[in-house]
Amino acid sequence: MQISPNEDKISVAGSISNHQCNGEGLCFSDGQRKVDYVLVFHQRRHSSVRSSASTSMSQDQLSIVSNGNFPQLVGSDVAAGKGGGMPGGEAVSVGEVFMELGSAGGNEPTDTGDHEMCLIRQEFEANLLEAGLELERDSELKAHGPSFTRLHAPWPVLCREAEFLKIKVPTKTSYELKEESGFGSRMSAVWRKLNQPFQPKVPHQDHGCTKFLSDCFSRDKLHLYNITSKETFFDNATRGRIVYEILRRTVCVRTCQTIGISTLIAKGVYDAAFPLHDGDYRVIGHFEERNDRQVLHEEWARYSAFYKYQPIDLVRKYFGEKIGLYFAWLGVYTQLLIPASIVGIIVFGYGVATVDTNIPSLEMCDKHLNFTMCPLCDGACDFWQLSTACSTARASHLFDNPATVFFAIFMSLWAVLFLEHWKRRQISLSFSWDLTGIEEDEEHPRPRYETILLQKRQRKQKNKKKNEPEKMEDGTVTGKDRWKQKLLSAMTAGIPTATEKLTWKDRLPGYFVNVSSILFMFGLTFSAVFGVIVYRITVSALMAMSPDPETKSNVRVTVTATAVIINLVVILILDEIYGAMAVWLTELEIPKTETSFEEHLILKAFLLKFMNAYAPIFYVAFFKGRFAGRPGNYVYVFNDYRMEECAPGGCLIELCIQLSIIMLGKQLIQNNIFEIGIPKLKKLVRELKAKGSAEKEREEERPPQQWNLDYALAAFEGLTPEYMEMIIQFGFVSLFVASFPLAPLFALLNNVIEIRLDAKKFVTELRRPVAIRAKDIGIWYNILSGMGKFSVIINAFVISFTSDFIPRLVYQYMYSQTGTMHGFVDHTLSYFNVSNFKPGTAPQNSTDITVCRYKDYREPPWSPDAYQFSKQYWCVLAARLAFVILFQNLVMFLSLVVAWVIPDVPKTIMVQLKQEKKLLVEVFLREEKEKFQLIQSLFAKDTNLQPGSHVLHQGKAFPIPGLYSTLPSGPTKALTRDGGGEPRARFRAASFSQFTRKIPPLPRNENENSRHTAV
Repeated sequence: MQISPNEDKISVAGSISNHQCNGEGLCFSDGQRKVDYVLVFHQRRHSSVRSSASTSMSQDQLSIVSNGNFPQLVGSDVAAGKGGGMPGGEAVSVGEVFMELGSAGGNEPTDTGDHEMCLIRQEFEANLLEAGLELERDSELKAHGPSFTRLHAPWPVLCREAEFLKIKVPTKTSYELKEESGFGSRMSAVWRKLNQPFQPKVPHQDHGCTKFLSDCFSRDKLHLYNITSKETFFDNATRGRIVYEILRRTVCVRTCQTIGISTLIAKGVYDAAFPLHDGDYRVIGHFEERNDRQVLHEEWARYSAFYKYQPIDLVRKYFGEKIGLYFAWLGVYTQLLIPASIVGIIVFGYGVATVDTNIPSLEMCDKHLNFTMCPLCDGACDFWQLSTACSTARASHLFDNPATVFFAIFMSLWAVLFLEHWKRRQISLSFSWDLTGIEEDEEHPRPRYETILLQKRQRKQKNKKKNEPEKMEDGTVTGKDRWKQKLLSAMTAGIPTATEKLTWKDRLPGYFVNVSSILFMFGLTFSAVFGVIVYRITVSALMAMSPDPETKSNVRVTVTATAVIINLVVILILDEIYGAMAVWLTELEIPKTETSFEEHLILKAFLLKFMNAYAPIFYVAFFKGRFAGRPGNYVYVFNDYRMEECAPGGCLIELCIQLSIIMLGKQLIQNNIFEIGIPKLKKLVRELKAKGSAEKEREEERPPQQWNLDYALAAFEGLTPEYMEMIIQFGFVSLFVASFPLAPLFALLNNVIEIRLDAKKFVTELRRPVAIRAKDIGIWYNILSGMGKFSVIINAFVISFTSDFIPRLVYQYMYSQTGTMHGFVDHTLSYFNVSNFKPGTAPQNSTDITVCRYKDYREPPWSPDAYQFSKQYWCVLAARLAFVILFQNLVMFLSLVVAWVIPDVPKTIMVQLKQEKKLLVEVFLREEKEKFQLIQSLFAKDTNLQPGSHVLHQGKAFPIPGLYSTLPSGPTKALTRDGGGEPRARFRAASFSQFTRKIPPLPRNENENSRHTAV
């Protein structure tokens, strides 16, 4: 359908009619219309097959598919008819507007499957044409490599879809933000001045005190919006989102499904679909003429900009709200790690400062006390002196000191403070980004869901045909089947046909596979942990049997270090396996929408990766050494190897080593090296694959356009991996922080690099994602909140059962005669009579030693209840449980107080929301009042005409009796023509602004905001 170039155009003040695109390859061949979206497909055909028509064409010639709004060039007398059809193979001149519905001659694909794909593409693009989009593609398909179809959304389509999607746009009405006064104002000015070096240099960044009201776009209120240019009123991200909405709801009958582009990509009809970047990210020319991508690269996606704040508003403008919220959340998390890191350094410094005055460490290092300890293994190991573990005891005090308890409480409150601060920040961003009050976008079913649903329908149709009653030649039902048919007809009469969908029965096999697979992977994780335990036990025993004294002395250090490295490698391997398995298992569940798919995937991936990352740490913190038994009655693995015990200084130092190596190794290897190396490797493979075909066509190729460059980039695969690595890191920072106070510092250093690494990846290495609206970070907030609460319990148990904090308090206030820690080490060691060793387990070189010591609270051998738990054990256990309850309730209470004191919505935002609502009501009331006065004036003029008359006033373009006509203004002959050569004018929604044409102004004052623009 060809449309007049003047139809549906709106006269707007300051409109730029001949807008030129900036950048190479960002526009159609006319240099005016922007490329809003690109569809990519591969046409497989023999390079030798070329028609004479195609070979005679110029290399720069393009065939343009348009809905008629594109003005034809002089000399082109071929117009697109209804459907845009034009015979294939006909020679055309450059600039002609037509749509190729098929290929002719030698251009036809030889493969039946390719021919079917071609027909589906043609039908899909014809439907896009009917939806109002304008298309352009190369007239000559390449023999090798991708072919591109460019899409452009004209102004009427943008307006229609913006109204449908309820996109908020700024109006002409503005108001002044309330400024602080007095001391607060002076402090804010000083703070802004101090922050100036850390601010990114973003052009046109609004730091003023004026804010424009925003409202959902409506074609009836165009005069209220500050439209200076139709080409720039909707930014590129919004234009891409609008086109994507059209693409994903466009029907293609040949696929037998209801979704458009996502189904076609899944079926291989198209290879990719993406919006274009705003040109090259490298700054060429004047620094002031940078596009948004170049500004982001210079001020955000460079490691040298690590000290600057993120330009979050520009990130949101370029990538959309969902990605903007991720980087805003990552920035808030990183900022709040600064105070946590400072406190952690102070706690660690306190341990370093007091290590030389710590009485238990001094007693362990005192050789004169002569604590003879029981052997660490059976037979081969000899008795040893406790003073040889002096270095372990001193290192343990660095992390196991009274300040650790304070730090655990602080970090539990820090987690609550972080979540509350993020809620406030999120609401502030929602207000400044005009996300308040938006509705959730309607989601279409996923391609796999519709495929399974289609298969279900086909099975039902087959079963229905099998169960149909037998019919005679004249079509009548015979015998008993006649009564059966009547009964079924009576039962189904009046019952509406329900919308067919997949039920739990259809998903039951997937659920069964999910549960069994998750249980299997849990078992695999525990098996890996158990395998490392067996490794530690066997290697410890083998090294203890070594005749080399140096090897014997380094048993514990060697075994601990190598076991942690093995744990790290296993975690990294299983992480990749579990990530792929989570996607596969989620596909088996057949979620209906992308949102439900993403939520199910996040829950599975988080559950599996959480168990994988923290299982070794949980073992060291709560299980190691607690089931080892005692001398003379040890617990054995495979009847030969003793269960491992904690170091003399306690298990906390081993927990610290385990946590630090896994955390640092995971961040360094997985989060950074993998993120940098794997994309580079994939890019290299793609370049090598495309190298051969590129060399063949290099001579006849034009310089690469933007769509060629963007297609060479990696596809955006979602934010789940980015969030996941940060959530796991948050667990390292919060769950076991009592054992490693430096964890926030290492997390801070990693995140400073991570922000710039992710920014560089989004700006330079990934195709531009579709801008997606989002009010919050979704299910990730619930996971963070749950981990924050779980961390309180974990830290309480770490302090109570893993560290020696509680035993020291019990000894000092219940058993110490001087009220000090003198004698604490002797108090924690029990006695064992070496004559009670089982045969073959006693040391072979033992001479005159009759009693050895071991760490536990048990009765001595001369007691009537020899080797049973002593009263001290039960006192310490009771104190530990009491501390867990007290710590948990105290921190939970303080967390509630913090959450109650800090309101979710900042006071300034609440004031501005009320002010905006009031101003919007005033604007709409004024608008309705003007409409009412306009209608009154029209009726007053109508009284001059005879009743029932349809005579038009001279110079007026609307019939007076039809005050609510939806016909556009214009010559009446365009409205009454039926058939003929000229098409009929397209109807559109009525607007009161159309009645203001050629009507004298009313005798009242009008401000700029209430003026009507002629439509």
